[in-house]
Amino acid sequence: MKTIKLFILGLLFLAASSTKAQVSVNVNIGTPNINVNIGTPPVWGPVGYDKVEYYYLPDIQVYYDIRASQYIYFGNGKWIRTRNLPNHCRNYDLYHGYKVVLTDYHGNAPYTHFHTHKVKYYKGYKGKPQQNRRDYNEHHEHHDDHGHGNQGHEKHDKHEGKGKH
Repeated sequence: MKTIKLFILGLLFLAASSTKAQVSVNVNIGTPNINVNIGTPPVWGPVGYDKVEYYYLPDIQVYYDIRASQYIYFGNGKWIRTRNLPNHCRNYDLYHGYKVVLTDYHGNAPYTHFHTHKVKYYKGYKGKPQQNRRDYNEHHEHHDDHGHGNQGHEKHDKHEGKGKH
């Protein structure tokens, strides 16, 4: 354990001496990381699923790896990972297309269940209604702009009662 700490300190010293930037590093050897950050879900992803690793996009039969920010699709006889949608899907609307949230898969190859996913979540599949993160955030930011006083909300609430909801 001392060897590892000395090695890390040596690397830090070497890095600090070769650069003029200020560096701050926290090293916790032997301390378990309980709150693992899975990855930042994309703005087109559905609200309410911050701890998942994959989406399956049934309309285009593509997976999305949240941790790696990569699409996974089958092409040229193999599964391909890429930062961009494949060319044949470039016009697909990620914001309005349905995303199947794979809450029960934890691994590196969600496509091992592709044949099951393809049948269960066919092209055109729609499960529970979804709201994407961008629209949800914009909606809540808009409501936060009204201020904290009740006067603005009372006036706004009077108009909301007229018409169907």
